[in-house]
Amino acid sequence: MAKHNKPRRFYDYSLLFCIIFLTAFGLVMIYSASSYTAQLKFDNASYFMMRQLKIAALGLGAAIVISKLDYHWYARFAVLAYLLSYVLMIAVSIFGKDINGKKRWLKLGPVSFQPTEFVKIALIVLLAAVITQMGKKINSWKNMAVIMALAVPIAGIVAANNLSSGIIIVGIAFVMLFVATKKQWPFYLCGVAALGVVATAGPLATALEKIGLLKPYQLSRIHVWLDPEAYPMDGGYQVLQGLYAIGSGGLVGKGLGESIQKMGFVPEAQNDMIFSIICEELGLFGAVSVILIFLFMIYRFMLIANNAPDLFGSLLVVGVMAHIAIQVILNIAVVTNTIPNTGITLPFISYGGTSVLFLMMEMGMVLSVSNQIKLEK
Repeated sequence: MAKHNKPRRFYDYSLLFCIIFLTAFGLVMIYSASSYTAQLKFDNASYFMMRQLKIAALGLGAAIVISKLDYHWYARFAVLAYLLSYVLMIAVSIFGKDINGKKRWLKLGPVSFQPTEFVKIALIVLLAAVITQMGKKINSWKNMAVIMALAVPIAGIVAANNLSSGIIIVGIAFVMLFVATKKQWPFYLCGVAALGVVATAGPLATALEKIGLLKPYQLSRIHVWLDPEAYPMDGGYQVLQGLYAIGSGGLVGKGLGESIQKMGFVPEAQNDMIFSIICEELGLFGAVSVILIFLFMIYRFMLIANNAPDLFGSLLVVGVMAHIAIQVILNIAVVTNTIPNTGITLPFISYGGTSVLFLMMEMGMVLSVSNQIKLEK
């Protein structure tokens, strides 16, 4: 009997390897950045690393299971997940755990998590489903406004306690809409406006604080960003210590585990500021290598999105790509004091159980789309 040319399914092992590598590298850097603090606080140098390892292993297992599912199945729960995200955000604002004056953590029985991470994944699925349903009608101003109307209110609720996540949520919707529509000029106009806001950040922030749109602590962050040396023992302390770490790393760094700034100088070095420890220990070479790996990951996302079987799959991947890209850019920009400190983690590398778990679920969705791509023999 003659063999039929049955199409075989593609599975992006390059992306899977990239995810595993970044997670493993993150575990090494978490141990290096947190061992001193963990030994002092918990009498266990590997405390933070072991916690992250357990959640990362669970997340990777979930990602592989999700990657074997048909991604069209997610669309059935898009509206329910979106409504649940509102419920969770309202719940966290009422019952959330208060840490440093902000309610970001919600405790459900023995488990504590950040609902903002669920909001991101729920919004990606919903917008992909809605844009796919609209088809070519997405090019009308009315339907473009509908997409932003789905994203902006939930982003506003998130931004009340977590400005950086609010920015990411709006950014995800912005990128997905940019890819889906033929009208490009409004997006470029928004980009120019954003640059204008950055250029006039000081006086603009003061004006917004006077009319109550900015809180005093947010205004102080902008003042610190503009002149961190004027606040060396207050808001500018973390920024300056991070910059010292970056500057002292040089070309090849001091060597893995040899950071001085992690010895209590950079607060929470294993979290938002871990990129500064990478720069100190591995130098410019290490920092550029990490950025290149993220760029390779973005390239794989683009490849999968371009070859996805349908628009829904393509938009799912674009949404996840936007999330990762925006978060990486914001984290590195904060650490290098290019933008004000917004408290945001570096994907797969920073310590944070909720973040890595939901990121792994997003990776599972992307791999699920890749697994539906058919290769002709």
